[in-house]
Amino acid sequence: MEREDTKPQAIMEKEADKEEPTANSRTTIKYRGWKVMPYVIGNETFEKLGTIGTISNLLVYLTTIFHMKSATAAITINLFSGTTNIAPVFGAFLSDFYFGRYTTLGFASVASLMGMLILTLTAGITALHPPHCDGGHQCRGPTSLQLAVLFSGFGFLVIGAGGIRPCNLAFGADQFDPGTDSGRRGINSFFNWYYFTFTTAMMLSSTLIIYVQSNVSWSLGLAIPTALMFISCALFFVGTKMYVRVRPEGSPFTSTAQVLVAAWRKRRLELSPEDPKKSEMMFDPPHLSALVSKLPYTDQFRVLDKAAITIPSDEMKPNGHAANPWRLCSLQQVEEVKCLARIIPVWSSGVLYYLAVIQQSTYAVFEALQSDRHLGSTTNFQIPAASFVVFSMLALTIWIPIYDRVIVPRLRRITGIEEGLTLLQRMGVGIILAVIGMAVAAFVEERRRSHAVRSGKFISPISSLWLVPQLVIIGLSEAFTVIGQVEFYYKQFPEHMRSVGGSLLFCGFAVSNYLSGLMVTIIHRTTGENGGKNWLDQDLNKGRLDLFYLSIAVIGVANFFYFVVCAKWYKYKRLSTSSGLEIALEERKMKVSSV
Repeated sequence: MEREDTKPQAIMEKEADKEEPTANSRTTIKYRGWKVMPYVIGNETFEKLGTIGTISNLLVYLTTIFHMKSATAAITINLFSGTTNIAPVFGAFLSDFYFGRYTTLGFASVASLMGMLILTLTAGITALHPPHCDGGHQCRGPTSLQLAVLFSGFGFLVIGAGGIRPCNLAFGADQFDPGTDSGRRGINSFFNWYYFTFTTAMMLSSTLIIYVQSNVSWSLGLAIPTALMFISCALFFVGTKMYVRVRPEGSPFTSTAQVLVAAWRKRRLELSPEDPKKSEMMFDPPHLSALVSKLPYTDQFRVLDKAAITIPSDEMKPNGHAANPWRLCSLQQVEEVKCLARIIPVWSSGVLYYLAVIQQSTYAVFEALQSDRHLGSTTNFQIPAASFVVFSMLALTIWIPIYDRVIVPRLRRITGIEEGLTLLQRMGVGIILAVIGMAVAAFVEERRRSHAVRSGKFISPISSLWLVPQLVIIGLSEAFTVIGQVEFYYKQFPEHMRSVGGSLLFCGFAVSNYLSGLMVTIIHRTTGENGGKNWLDQDLNKGRLDLFYLSIAVIGVANFFYFVVCAKWYKYKRLSTSSGLEIALEERKMKVSSV
């Protein structure tokens, strides 16, 4: 694959490219695709093995080793989790604007390693954590120095999450050639296999590593993920010479702001949508970027078109660029902003979808605690309540290779779509499954509570394995919706904003967590007032958790219809033709004439 370079800042390069590109130089991009996946996916897998289990068990670490009060530890973890979900937005900005994905990933991987190393030292060095509690004596809390070291480790982990989460997926997809059929299929499969290894790592981390930390030794339990994080860094840097790396093209946020400001300044400009001279009035200079695809004109959000309309007062530079980009923007800039505007409604439907997913790691655990967790009637072994989330991960992990290797090829022959189903169709299937999962969860909880009330016991005699069906359904819904969203953001965002697209998923998680917390607070205050039955009572046998689940199911149904409206209205990003604006205007004329 060859192309002509015209801007040094707008190239895709290999490590071997040493000389500065010019307008007459040509650079061959060698995509190695699956050959570099052991390094890319290996980095991701070992990173998740090293951090996920540790982060999910930090609450126990803070209360048992640092002797924090439960409320203090919970607040600390909430602040840490919220910050790690917001940090990818800033990491995406720095990646797309300044450093590029490779540099950001490398720096973030080292930062995560440093964070894990510091946490390991807080457990292994006596002076860095409070002394053990003596029998009959009050436990001593951490000193200021011990907290400073602990929080510095948290800080490095936040930096690592801020760089790794928005960039690793987009960086992996960058290694495939989007201009070939094999490259496009490679990208489609990559998203599925990426999530497969992701969930596998989460399962191992959430079981084996947590077991070592809780039952063997915290020092060993933190040293193991630190070593895994070191392997993650090593794998990433070993593949350096083979990676296709994308240089940033400047701030996408500045370009977005310029379009909005220019459109506002020309808001009083009168322009008919069917004006045949519109294409002549639009500022559409030659597209020189080799990184960002040329986008065709679309007739949605036509108010933004005014930002690209040339008027007599607009001054031009000798090179053909606008003298003041805050008054006149290119058609390409306008269409990039339209891409963002079209994505936001689809993203908002994902926020409501995650409400169902969140409950499986919170109230499903409480249900397990008040159910019979014995594995069989003849054994004393009890399944840890926090380990039930593994069933959701296991369902997703088993389903992904079946879907990718068996179902997609058959769907491709039926639908004629390369991915089998469109991205929006896959997300819609996942939303429906989430609604079904919450309905099943409500039914199971009603049965669990009824058996507990009849028996008069705190622990219901019903087996906790009845929770497995709802967890499996939610896991399958994630396989459709979450993976579909990840791929959707990558493909539909402008190329120079793909790291921002990667961060959008985690922003959705964060907003949904806050929304779930708000729902819980409202239900606590409304259903528990004046001596009424609190749906979310501390003792689930006295509450009505099943009604809470049904409420989320109803929200899911409404969200599905909202999503259908968004999906029907959405226009997928297309590559430009030389006469994209003229074609769009002609289509609009035909619609008007047919009416």
